[in-house]
Amino acid sequence: MAHPYVLLSAAVSLDGFLDDTGPQRLLLSGPEDFDRVDEVRAASDAILVGAGTLRTDNPRLLVYSDERRAARVAAGLPEYPLKVTVSASGALDPDALFWHTGGEKAVYTTDSGAERLRGSLPADVEVVALGPDVDWRAVLAHLGDVKGVRRLMVEGGGRVHTQLLRQGLADELQLVVAPLFVGEPGAPRMFGPGAYPPGRMRLVETRPVGDVVLLRYVPTAPGTGALAAAADRRWLETACELAAQCPPSRTAFSVGAVVVAADGTELARGHSREGGDPVVHAEEAALAKLDPADPRLAGATVYSSLEPCARRASRPAPCARLILDAGVRRVVTAWREPDTFVRAADGNAVLTEAGADVVLLPQYEDLAKAPNAHLLSPSTRP
Repeated sequence: MAHPYVLLSAAVSLDGFLDDTGPQRLLLSGPEDFDRVDEVRAASDAILVGAGTLRTDNPRLLVYSDERRAARVAAGLPEYPLKVTVSASGALDPDALFWHTGGEKAVYTTDSGAERLRGSLPADVEVVALGPDVDWRAVLAHLGDVKGVRRLMVEGGGRVHTQLLRQGLADELQLVVAPLFVGEPGAPRMFGPGAYPPGRMRLVETRPVGDVVLLRYVPTAPGTGALAAAADRRWLETACELAAQCPPSRTAFSVGAVVVAADGTELARGHSREGGDPVVHAEEAALAKLDPADPRLAGATVYSSLEPCARRASRPAPCARLILDAGVRRVVTAWREPDTFVRAADGNAVLTEAGADVVLLPQYEDLAKAPNAHLLSPSTRP
């Protein structure tokens, strides 16, 4: 199942509230942050809000910048991201602005909710019935596998954020903190009570945006479970982004790699031809930055946009061997190495035969191929 990268986005007061109890929506952000949110929307494949937010706020969920919409169209994307809501009951207002603005829309619901919605919404709205209950994993699987969504922006409300985070399905939290207090016990909070994944989240960015502050957090991953799968997606996407930083070459692939400890700490990263070395590989560049005696390597994962090489002429040891010699026994990759430069390349088999756990996430193959399009035949290009 190709779950999308799930980004939770919200603005809160200093005391952690999403809104007050007044009849009008409390504006926590200013013009600068509204523009930042517009930028994040434009970079997303889909935007999701819960049914409660749809009823309370009546949002349009549009990309407002003409330039950003034009850039999406120029990149071969729809002018607007897919708009998504989730409602178990199907009790949705057919006159809401959500249905009558922007581009494609979808609602995920139960079988009974779908029956209730039949004929009430505009004809272009896709109603997806998930059975007797709404399951978030089923929602994400349908968005990824059927709708082709790779990046999902979730704009609320608090119940939706709480459910996704508690189930380990959130890859990133973008939290804007506004310089005011609400102080009303009945006002909605960002997160509700319950059992959350253990451990501290990792802060990856702090940035003032007008008079608010943006805090970006990512989960740290335990060894197993849904949160580990979310971390795999996030770190592999990072590796694919590193591949785009490689100096171009006609004789070698552009590859990115990240080494991550079991507790979610990034240990090192690298990319092909890093530092002006024309033959260094991504995994090699990343591992070279670490002390071979680092005890964290035994529990670490190497994320590589391309299957680690099993044979190479430019160095004595291929990357699969370097990974094993470092003590790493888990590798996550996006793309099997084609026969462009090495026949029957099978680094994954070398790793597996040595006892390593190899995970292939093919939903990121197109992202890994993108900086290598000039090396691929038309049939293998993204």
